[in-house]
Amino acid sequence: MLVALVATVLTVSGCSLPVFSPGGGDVSDNAATRGPGSVNLAWRNCADIPQDLFGQKAPRMRYECAEITVPKDWNNPGNGATFSLALMRVRSGQQKNRIGSLLINPGGPGGSGIDTAAYLSFGPQVQGLPSEVLERFDLVGFDPRGVSRSSPVKCISDKDLDASYGSEPDPATQAEFDELVALNKRIGDACGAKYGAELPLFSTEQAARDIDAIRAALGDEKLTYLGYSYGTLLGATYAQLFPQNIRAMVLDGAVDPQQGMVAGSESQAKGFERAFDNFSAWCARTPAQCPIGPDARGALTELLDKARATPLTGSDGREATAGWIFYSAVAALYTELYWPQLGKALGALRDGEPDEMFELADTYTSRTDRGTYDNQADALLAVNCADSDETVAPEQIRALQLEWEKTYPLFGAPLAMGMLGCAFWPGAKDPYPTGPATGAPTIVVVGTVGDPATPYEQTAVLANMLGTGQVLTWEGEGHTAYPNTQCITRAVDGYLIDLTAPERDLRCPAG
Repeated sequence: MLVALVATVLTVSGCSLPVFSPGGGDVSDNAATRGPGSVNLAWRNCADIPQDLFGQKAPRMRYECAEITVPKDWNNPGNGATFSLALMRVRSGQQKNRIGSLLINPGGPGGSGIDTAAYLSFGPQVQGLPSEVLERFDLVGFDPRGVSRSSPVKCISDKDLDASYGSEPDPATQAEFDELVALNKRIGDACGAKYGAELPLFSTEQAARDIDAIRAALGDEKLTYLGYSYGTLLGATYAQLFPQNIRAMVLDGAVDPQQGMVAGSESQAKGFERAFDNFSAWCARTPAQCPIGPDARGALTELLDKARATPLTGSDGREATAGWIFYSAVAALYTELYWPQLGKALGALRDGEPDEMFELADTYTSRTDRGTYDNQADALLAVNCADSDETVAPEQIRALQLEWEKTYPLFGAPLAMGMLGCAFWPGAKDPYPTGPATGAPTIVVVGTVGDPATPYEQTAVLANMLGTGQVLTWEGEGHTAYPNTQCITRAVDGYLIDLTAPERDLRCPAG
């Protein structure tokens, strides 16, 4: 189960450093180790979280949880309205020469930092954090406002989520398109009715200000932060707001904050097409592991067309529509570890068995065996739609769908259709800042050449925007890089622990 969570917890990608506390052994929770300006967090044992998620907890790790209260609106903190934010601290029983806290965000938006911290605590045997990092830092995960355990936003019904994920990814007729317009309008209306004027309070800038409150609550004078995917946008926003409060920051799977919604969607369409081409080439090279080779693109296209005509039915009664098949492919492209599973699942689908395909799709959508969902989709919409002041009308989306399906045959139309969610989202906008992090130290921005979700081209753009960014490249596949190879791990570990920046323009090989 641990390996099965790789794509989910890092998709789906700030901690602070206290004043450097004296090293040696375990660290007690007294004022000296918490640092100046800290609050007395009420930590409690929560080893039940990794036990519930993975059936076990990592050996020699101590899991503690706490909550802090933050203003709902940092622009009006005196009105008394608050959110509760959930934190988890993981501390190694072999901790020595403690540096401080390492705050993480797994991305999404909507990913749980607590679940991710629990996963990463298992160490390198499951692509968790290296032992050298776990022994020097308290690993701190938090669920951002609106996510999971932190005042979660939940306004989309399971029925509507099933309809959304199972819907036609490339509607051919205007009637099919209008049906999706109506679904997205219904979702927007429901969320507006429940949250009203509070919807913009789930924005990235508000969450970035929460991070500084977490830093202060932990007693860390400076922040050490590891952000994946959307977590790079959250980290970049923090860097612009609080550059002087950063000790070290790693942004892995860079989002270009200057891209609008249309440009960002097209960039992802291009990235997923490139990643699928790489998967197809792997299928052709390894036919024993990929039953749909040597032409994986042709095989997937044929399966989508067959599903549109006569969809199969899974053991749970779901129809294996083109939408579910599409999301199974999306899920597998997040990590090369899932490529054999995708080839096998599509081969089984071709033979009339859709359950393996559903299993892959469900890892991406967070759908349980009972047909229920957590609130990742709700949070993703709430954050993305609050962040963007770009309005894309349905008729423009329809035009882009028809245009992009020619340029990006598998992923162009679905990425265009994905913009319908914000087309009907109510509430004011709260766009994040875009500009330099003047006064910040070196920020390491990591990019993967074969990344589908945050295409590699965005890496240098984010680094240049921040001004102090330094690019570190992994010539591999999948979404995010650290700690996938020895070269990447060595470079990031040296920076996090010793503040030694990687060699400029370092490129790490795929193997």
